[in-house]
Amino acid sequence: MLPLIIVLVIVVLLIGFIVGIYNSLVTLRNRFKNAFAQIDVQLKRRYDLIPNLVETAKGYIKHERETLEAVIAARNNASQANQKAAQNPADGSAMKGLVGAEATLTGTLGRLFALVENYPDLKANQTMSQLMEELSSTENKIAFARQAYNDAVMVFNTACEKFPNVLIAGPFGFKGAELFEIKVDEQREAVKVSF
Repeated sequence: MLPLIIVLVIVVLLIGFIVGIYNSLVTLRNRFKNAFAQIDVQLKRRYDLIPNLVETAKGYIKHERETLEAVIAARNNASQANQKAAQNPADGSAMKGLVGAEATLTGTLGRLFALVENYPDLKANQTMSQLMEELSSTENKIAFARQAYNDAVMVFNTACEKFPNVLIAGPFGFKGAELFEIKVDEQREAVKVSF
């Protein structure tokens, strides 16, 4: 009878240990998904500001239509990539697509802001100034949200790779998540907003 009780206690402890690891991995996965949701909120705010910025600029930059269309196209592509990534932030290919689309958007916004510098009337326009200020503030919020997301992903990935967690993570479908990082030097530059 005593050996049976000892075996039962060991089995219960082992099950409790496995459940504890599983629950901690679920908690960490939910944290990085929540961190991505914060990026998503700021990116949507950014995407909402861009059409207003372009509309304001249209009246002043009539012969620069190509740049304005490029900004809107890049915004639409980034918005679609963001929707895919938001559905499953753990999907590495969706995150890579979002990073690429965001890099393109940042580049086209940079060209738009360079054009704004050449038009003093547009630069002095109060609506344009307010939109650029809001966009600048949103860019800062995106940077902070991306940092929080990357920190949460690092903690999750580390937990999945540690022993004995790795023995639980694989069989229960916990896979490492993709960081939201920019790998090309030009893409590392923030959108420059000046007044």
